[in-house]
Amino acid sequence: MTIDKSWMTIRRRGSSNEFWNGLQHFLQMEKPFVNDRGFIKCPCRRCLNNVSHQLEDLESHIFRNGFMFRYNQWIHHGELASANAGTTVAGPSGGIHERDEMFDVLDDIISEDADEDAVGGPSSNDQYDDLFAALRSELYPGVSSFSSLNFLVKLMHLKVLNKWTNKSFDELLKLLKLAFPKIDLVESHYEAKKLMTKMGLGYSSIHVCKNDCALFWKENSLKDTCPVCSESQWKLQSGKRSGKNVPHKVLRYFPVGPRLKRLFATSKTAKLMRWHSTGKSKDNDVMRHPVDGKSWQEFDKRHPQFASDVRNVRLGLAADGFNPFGNMSLSYSMWPVVLTTYNLPPWICMKAEYLMLSLLIPGPQSPGKDIDVFLRPLIDELKELWVHGLDTRDAAYETVTTSLIGGRKAFSTTYHTGLLSS
Repeated sequence: MTIDKSWMTIRRRGSSNEFWNGLQHFLQMEKPFVNDRGFIKCPCRRCLNNVSHQLEDLESHIFRNGFMFRYNQWIHHGELASANAGTTVAGPSGGIHERDEMFDVLDDIISEDADEDAVGGPSSNDQYDDLFAALRSELYPGVSSFSSLNFLVKLMHLKVLNKWTNKSFDELLKLLKLAFPKIDLVESHYEAKKLMTKMGLGYSSIHVCKNDCALFWKENSLKDTCPVCSESQWKLQSGKRSGKNVPHKVLRYFPVGPRLKRLFATSKTAKLMRWHSTGKSKDNDVMRHPVDGKSWQEFDKRHPQFASDVRNVRLGLAADGFNPFGNMSLSYSMWPVVLTTYNLPPWICMKAEYLMLSLLIPGPQSPGKDIDVFLRPLIDELKELWVHGLDTRDAAYETVTTSLIGGRKAFSTTYHTGLLSS
């Protein structure tokens, strides 16, 4: 019978059940045609049948890069052999499990690569292979409602919502493994965090001087003492460093660029990132969004090149202290630095899910006037984006590698703190 190949040309792969089912059907067909080492030619748009991979890796390659153009007769994948033998194969929807909701999440993560038409060697983004392996894997034999990845993400979400400790999470995983020996789940919270990091949910840990003088970062990364006050980077016991190096303070930095790219990688938010160009209040006496203010208009006059592209990003920055330990330690103060995207409409830009945590400044005291030391990683990244920009994919118009965050005039940023308001 004729094989349905219409799924091969679908561009919006992450939102298409037809593409997912067609891909699964293709993989099922190829099982008899792998070589003795388990390899088969990869027909993705990068490999172009010039590189062979194991069958389980073909799914991530084809989904990430797309099916190669004009490969309508699968001569390297057994189509002629199947036709000569009179083999009948079920259609794309036959017997293949429905697409997991995490498939859409992975589509957002790797969408910068998903629609590239560039040709060349195999993709270097092999970090996604583990995610696809967890997506393909059933949580437990016979349970198709949850993939291993889906269950783990939901479990990590519960951990955050209910403030479980890492130790309690490890003990829960051990209990699940003991009660359900065949469950496909990570062994520890550490392994779960490593997998989540591949989804773009990671951060950088930067050591800080005890007296908030400097960061042990970039030019100071190899130093053991502060270049300003000569204080040791490490905690000392009886004047000597303990066996394990433990820093006095650790700054957590969450890079901004990948999350801005994520906003443009999803068609819904990519369209909303243009709202400020059409949503300005028509009443001159009403200000419902920063776009209605004089500061916004003045900035546009000073930087017409920036203002000419409505996709250029405008950010607001806010910082304030809070006590993470509740009433147990009234003297402790930790300072998050949060960014909001003013391109978005007012009913969205202040919602928690659209606020971006960029820095988590450690306590126990307020950084005070030394906050500029802690802001350096963020400011350096914003300066880099200002000068060089950032190429990404605009899902709203299906354009690829358009410089949406760049062109010298990349950012308009306003600053707020818990002590000041505007």
